[in-house]
Amino acid sequence: MFSQYFGHYLLNKGLINAEQLKHALELQKTTYVKFGVIAVDEGLLTSAQVEEIHEKQKQQDKRFGEIAVELGLLTNEQVDYMLSAQKKNHLFLAQAIVDQNYMTMDAFTNALNEYKQLYSLSDEKFEAIKNGDIDAIVGSLLHMNQPEKEGYAQYLSLFVKNVIRFIDDQVYVEEHSLTGSVKADWLVSQGITGEKPLWTAIAADELVFLEIASVFAEEELTVVNELAQASVSEFLNLHNGIFLVNMSNKGIELNMKPQRVDEASAVSLLEDNGLCVTIHTSKGDFQLILTHLPELIAISNEQRENQVV
Repeated sequence: MFSQYFGHYLLNKGLINAEQLKHALELQKTTYVKFGVIAVDEGLLTSAQVEEIHEKQKQQDKRFGEIAVELGLLTNEQVDYMLSAQKKNHLFLAQAIVDQNYMTMDAFTNALNEYKQLYSLSDEKFEAIKNGDIDAIVGSLLHMNQPEKEGYAQYLSLFVKNVIRFIDDQVYVEEHSLTGSVKADWLVSQGITGEKPLWTAIAADELVFLEIASVFAEEELTVVNELAQASVSEFLNLHNGIFLVNMSNKGIELNMKPQRVDEASAVSLLEDNGLCVTIHTSKGDFQLILTHLPELIAISNEQRENQVV
């Protein structure tokens, strides 16, 4: 997940463009992370030293690590450590971007450090994020120094994990303001009642709705019929059921209301007390809307206007 997340950070900072990001994300799936990228990322070598070794490789049929040891730049123990680090998630994106000359390794490393400073991340949390720890990534997304967002972190972390498990493993999450309204071709919502009530909803355009429905139903659906609606509804219900089990294990008992499906709808929150995030996937983008104050949610469409309690 970190590749998608940090890739969009690079995009938003203007360090790469949308086409380059798309290409890099495709390439990283099969990219072999080279020792030079790992060595610079771990602070074991400089970019200049990596280039020196690469030049030697043009002359000798030896591995990167062998030459580095011969030059006295790395120890055998460090080479062994780098071997174990080759599968670190964020480096697949780095290698793809560097190989395509979209950024230099130095520029990529600087961007990682700037990202760390921007979100005030400790070394431990930064390592967790780079290694794809979803809880840590969601925590940085929600700026956990804002207490009003903390109540949504567990739900969102689990939701992302379930999207990866059941829908698509290429996920990037982006927070949006709930000011105004969120419009959708299709809206699936479900209320959770109990000690900590929560209103949850998936809002999507028709094409993305059909993609989600098709994956979860395990068959291709081309129209939003009863099966498509039931499929997306069941995905939300399945996720919420797992969330309730997690909360029960913490001593908090909750219950779920039946799911509800609305077509051509707009969702608005009467007060600024909720969370709206865009879930970017390879299937398309959709919104997840949450609020602990379900009485303040209003759903409107051409046929009716009503308030959800």
